[in-house]
Amino acid sequence: MKLTKAGLRLYGMVIIGSLKGGKPVDARILVVAPFDNLAKVAQEVVQERFAKSPGMIKIVKGDLKEGIALAKQGAQEGIEVIVSRGGTASMIEKNVNVPVVSVQVTVIDVLRALSPKGRHPAKIGVAGFKNVIYGCEDLETLLGITFREIALENEAEASEKIAAAAREGIELIVGDAISTRLATKFGVPGVLIQSGKEAIYKALNEAQFIARIRREEQEKSELLRTVIDTSADGIIATDVDSNITIFNPMAEKIFRVPQLEAVGRPLNAVIPDFYLADLSDDENARIADIQRVGDKTVTVKSSTIKIKGEVIGVVANLQNVSQLQQMEQIVRKKLYAKGLVARIKIGDMVGSSPALKAVKWKATQYALTQSTILITGESGTGKEMLAQSIHNISSRMNGPFVAVNCAALPENLLESELFGYAEGAFTGAKKGGRQGLFELAHGGTIFLDEIGEMTLPLQSRLLRVLQEKEVMRLGGDSVIPVDVRIIAATNQNLKELLKEKKFRHDLYYRLDILRIHMPPLRDRTEDIGLLAWEMQQKMKNLNSRIIGISDEAIEFLTSCQWPGNVRQLANTMERGILLSSGPVITRADIEVACDETGEDTADHVGALPGDGDCLAAVEQQTLMRVLAEEEYNYARAAIRLGIHRTTLWRKMNGKLSKK
Repeated sequence: MKLTKAGLRLYGMVIIGSLKGGKPVDARILVVAPFDNLAKVAQEVVQERFAKSPGMIKIVKGDLKEGIALAKQGAQEGIEVIVSRGGTASMIEKNVNVPVVSVQVTVIDVLRALSPKGRHPAKIGVAGFKNVIYGCEDLETLLGITFREIALENEAEASEKIAAAAREGIELIVGDAISTRLATKFGVPGVLIQSGKEAIYKALNEAQFIARIRREEQEKSELLRTVIDTSADGIIATDVDSNITIFNPMAEKIFRVPQLEAVGRPLNAVIPDFYLADLSDDENARIADIQRVGDKTVTVKSSTIKIKGEVIGVVANLQNVSQLQQMEQIVRKKLYAKGLVARIKIGDMVGSSPALKAVKWKATQYALTQSTILITGESGTGKEMLAQSIHNISSRMNGPFVAVNCAALPENLLESELFGYAEGAFTGAKKGGRQGLFELAHGGTIFLDEIGEMTLPLQSRLLRVLQEKEVMRLGGDSVIPVDVRIIAATNQNLKELLKEKKFRHDLYYRLDILRIHMPPLRDRTEDIGLLAWEMQQKMKNLNSRIIGISDEAIEFLTSCQWPGNVRQLANTMERGILLSSGPVITRADIEVACDETGEDTADHVGALPGDGDCLAAVEQQTLMRVLAEEEYNYARAAIRLGIHRTTLWRKMNGKLSKK
């Protein structure tokens, strides 16, 4: 029969009728009910016992061929388990590749079918497929009535067997839908065996269990397939007869053989030059090898596949040696490139002085352009921090940031670092050549620190990069275009270098387009307190006892000259943190830290007569205290004080001799 939309809503079921059309069902279990009452009771069971996941169970109505069609459609839409009864369940099981759970007919179901009849005739036939009549012989003992089982194998023989039963004098037939319909046709009363809630609940429970296990197995299978298919290694597996069972995409690529032509065929027929080691000996259950296959060299790692101790095959992981070499080059480049990032942002530059605010404003304006920037300033003022800040607010922020100190390398090495070299450019040159820093900085920023130290020949090559936006590797014969923004920095007076003919005029005017001067710390004394506090916070792991710095200590720091600028301040703070006994860094701690440098840092503004004697006294007290705490172990005390053990010994002997 053809089902209508009205039929879909029969008995208020989740779904009754065809699954065709609309969105795919989200169910995992499909109940195919051969008759109306089964669908109704199944819906009640779902509402009463599966209320938390009603959408996982769908119910449709269809008997025999119609039920098969609905089951096939459900299978296409993702159904994992089908629940049905009688002949419909048997036929679905034979025609649909989805697990089928039959609703079992119990003795109680048969008794329920007979009870409305009152007195029972002498000859009763129980007709249906085996999953319906199984166990009905128990009724003979319970009721004292002779039952004849009429077992049906298929729909075609049902009519003949029911007719034969009628001829033999069967007075009542109880059974499934097809049996009772045919009984009526042949003049014998028929009673349909209805399934009770307990039988349907049991079947749905079993279906849920099967669906869960099936889904877990499918997930494991899909995970394994994904791992194999996406592996960077070629993976080949064979059975005990050396027939290929797995041949992943990378194996296809290595051997240039399609998977469809490989799986199921003998290994030596697919890849004649390739072999797997004999792994029958447990001692050699894992073997590594290198083989030449055609024009490729591959590494092979073979292992046995065992189930409960029995070898069922071999699996091999393969890698193309040339790909390994290429991967090594990529890894080296990426490891090197990890340092090609700017970590400092404009907000990380601590200070609120007018001088620093002016620098930040100018840097923000200049960052919006692509022009070359020249940063000037004394050593230790934070020129590289400023360069990183500019990069991180520019349009190149997602590109690399490459920093190079022009004074740290000799001329020939600096040239090869900046511009790279071709293969064979000089003795010891790497095979295949090497990228220079300008190439690595492509799309980003290159920071040339201490540009004033660059030699004239290198200045000439740098000028070409600025003019032509291209580089040529050492020993190379072709130019490589680069898109790089240059930020240069110097602590020297470039105009003086021009007069001394140590710096090219044309390069100077190419660099000196946008200029930013980093003020020395003595010109931004308002920032010293903020800097000291920030440094103490960053270095608090050096001394867990320290939680802050006193106002007197900050006042003393502010009064110092700081010829080494922020870098010197940071060094002094580190010594002060290590020397302090806490909980806050005191002026005395800073004074000792400054005195230890042997520099004129402590020649602070407004020094009073006798301050030197005070400093000496404070130093002596600190040295004695630390020595006592370390049980007069000079080595440990020297480490805490941040000085050499010989220096500590000399200072202590000097103090004691004066006494």
